[in-house]
Amino acid sequence: MTRHAHCERSTAETSIRLDLDLDGGGTSAIATGVGFFDHMLTHIAKHGGLAMNLQATGDLHVDEHHLVEDVGLCLGKAINDALGEKRGIERFGTAYVTMDEAMARTIIDLSGRSYFVFHAEFSREIINGLALEMVQEFFRAVATEGRMNLHIALLYGTNAHHQAEAIFKSFGRALRAAAATTGNEGIPSTKGTL
Repeated sequence: MTRHAHCERSTAETSIRLDLDLDGGGTSAIATGVGFFDHMLTHIAKHGGLAMNLQATGDLHVDEHHLVEDVGLCLGKAINDALGEKRGIERFGTAYVTMDEAMARTIIDLSGRSYFVFHAEFSREIINGLALEMVQEFFRAVATEGRMNLHIALLYGTNAHHQAEAIFKSFGRALRAAAATTGNEGIPSTKGTL
């Protein structure tokens, strides 16, 4: 079974092209114009076992908000599209990830229903063009278009780079666990649909 998807989004604010393969082995080619954001997305691909090819431009002369949110919308849509009917997947995934002194936890339910909970306080406001308040907006967009129940918590940490990296890595690993195939062709729900 091939689990890949393509998403294109073009607005007056952004232009995004994303190719995603859920079983792509952790390879990526990512260019958004926001260096730290590219670095974080690379962690999702690597630790999620995804192949992600992303080219995105946006109105960075305004700020990074539109670009980051729209990339999240595209990524969420691609994840949901690649999963199809969600037959034979684990559905739930949990990951705790440390990055030096920081620890983050992500729990995902690929339920078909969007819900998002985020708890994180970063030790500074911005890293190399990415306002860290945008981490929450990015994952909210992923959860919305990915039709997933997504809970993310930064449990502790003092270095903002480590804090953000732990979050993105934990998301990748939780997604990998939730999207893993079980060998069973059934849909993991008592309703018979996700």
